[in-house]
Amino acid sequence: MKNDMKLKGRLQGFLNWPLYMGVLVMIMTVTAYAFSIKAGLICTVPAVVYCGISLWFYFVKRPMIMRELLLFAVDHAQIQKQLLADLDVPYALLDEQGKILWINNAFGEIIRKDKSWHKKIADLFPDAGIQPISPLEEEMIYDVSYENRYYRLHLKNIYMTEDTSPEEEDGFKVGLIAAYLFDETEKIQFKQEIENQKLVAGLIYLDNYDEALESIEEVRRSLLIALIDRKINKYINSMGGIVKKIEKDKYFVIIKNQYMENLKSARFSLLEDVKTVNIGNDMAVTLSIGLGMGGGSYIQNYEYARTAIDMALGRGGDQAVVKDGETINYYGGKSQPQEKNTRVKARVKAHALRELIETREQVFIMGHKIGDVDSLGAGIGIYRACNELNKKAHIVLDDITSSVRPILERFINNPDYPEDLFIKGDKAIEQADDNSLLVVVDVNRTNFTECSPLLDIIPTIVVLDHHRQTRESITNAVLSYVEPYASSTCEMVAEVLQYIGDNVRIRQAEADAMYAGIVIDTNNFMNKTGVRTFEAAAFLRRNGADVTRVRKMFRDSMQDYKAKAEAVRHAEVFEEAFAISICPGDNIESPTIIGAQAANELLDIVGIKASVVLTEFQDKIYLSARSIDEVNVQIIMEKLGGGGHMSVAGAQLTDCTMEQAVEKVKATIKQMLDEGEL
Repeated sequence: MKNDMKLKGRLQGFLNWPLYMGVLVMIMTVTAYAFSIKAGLICTVPAVVYCGISLWFYFVKRPMIMRELLLFAVDHAQIQKQLLADLDVPYALLDEQGKILWINNAFGEIIRKDKSWHKKIADLFPDAGIQPISPLEEEMIYDVSYENRYYRLHLKNIYMTEDTSPEEEDGFKVGLIAAYLFDETEKIQFKQEIENQKLVAGLIYLDNYDEALESIEEVRRSLLIALIDRKINKYINSMGGIVKKIEKDKYFVIIKNQYMENLKSARFSLLEDVKTVNIGNDMAVTLSIGLGMGGGSYIQNYEYARTAIDMALGRGGDQAVVKDGETINYYGGKSQPQEKNTRVKARVKAHALRELIETREQVFIMGHKIGDVDSLGAGIGIYRACNELNKKAHIVLDDITSSVRPILERFINNPDYPEDLFIKGDKAIEQADDNSLLVVVDVNRTNFTECSPLLDIIPTIVVLDHHRQTRESITNAVLSYVEPYASSTCEMVAEVLQYIGDNVRIRQAEADAMYAGIVIDTNNFMNKTGVRTFEAAAFLRRNGADVTRVRKMFRDSMQDYKAKAEAVRHAEVFEEAFAISICPGDNIESPTIIGAQAANELLDIVGIKASVVLTEFQDKIYLSARSIDEVNVQIIMEKLGGGGHMSVAGAQLTDCTMEQAVEKVKATIKQMLDEGEL
């Protein structure tokens, strides 16, 4: 065993230096003989003594030194092992595949040293997402949990080589991975407690306060208000929150962040609870809730709450909107928005629009992509307003679909209208400047507009729309008139025209275009029609709109009618209430229009609460969703990246096949049914 032990490097040289010195002494003795025999004899005696001592030290004492070095190394290794074993930091050694080879006591206390600890580190912490380990390029850090404790796991390479010199790169290497665990349970708990204690600012508005009060006797009105106040106060006080009534129909609330998950999981039960208040009122009271959180200050949270309540009201009310930083989530919105009987808002918006038009040199009017009759009719109505105020106006229109062609034919090459009434988007970009006005109609989403670059070029923007707002809404509009309860944008523009000037003269072709927009969007006055819808239609009829002429303009070709019939024929009933079908788009000029018409037709089937028709067009799959009153198709389409109304909505899907799109629609509906959103 002793003979097998070898020393290397500096230690071996240190132990061999007496032998090297012996050779030097012998050389010195021989040299002394060359000068004098007497001097050589004198040098021989100490040289022999030195060589004898060196040989005795090398052959006798060297094994003793080797044994002592070995004992020191063993003791040192034991000390190191004991130090690692008793180290307070949980420590483990892994092989290159991540299997645990050795653990210290602290690590063992965490995992209880059960029989299963000889497993891969990824199996020990399955939720951490630890990737295949061999070999690590750099230190890896993971957040892991084990038995309700939270840790930060560090993984780092260590190497054992046959070469003692760290400069040597050659030689056999054995790679191990060191794993350290740092307990962060208390840190995470403290952070969670701080997060829970953050304040959430909120605003609660009564959507139909005046209308609800008018529906009951005067002596009962105070009781209705008291019952509503009690519902709101009880709801917020149950979470330790504060309620402050700031106006007759507005409340400011503050709650802790820790209650937000419960509110979301219950989908803000106050929305439905307040509808149960009934003391003889014909109209149920509905609420809009806006909550702001995730801001850097209380003021910012309040601003988020104001944005959220504006979103809730802009989407028709009866819903809660939570704005958490840049993230916006919607809850509720199952009931139809109530139509306002007063036209005060329309008059105010009309006067504001008139002032903006009068202060600009030219006006650009823009609808949404693949424009329909409502967007074109509303654009023509705004053109009439600009013309009455002696301002140059252009309607931006790139795509001409079969649905709008009958209307366009009455304006193109018509001497009563300028040749540049309709212009392409690229030409509008060339002509637009800072002194222009951009009026966006029938759309409030930036990426759905006909020519979105105009939104960045023209600083003054007006939005008139009847679709519910989403997080992608146009945010830099100086005037926004969005009314989800309106049947169509043409209805809104018809009201605006009545207040924008005295005795505005609408020509027959313009009246037909706007009347057609109302007819198409209401499906011949069967969907989303109210008193103001018929009043707007009556106003247009008085200005020359002809029902028969409009109907003849929008008759289907035989090919389009067959495609629509084919979509109805192959419709699939999903979950016993949802009709889902595919509209063939081959050899059809505007398949998306036919798909929307097919979706309307499917609602006439008994038992169908909502319909979704998918149409492939220009490498995209367009979804047209319709319902009567029981299902909010808008929130379904929002899940798929679209939007619209409660009863009329749509979306666009890309990078998927038609079969995948159908499955995605089904999965979305199924999930929403399971979560109680529908």
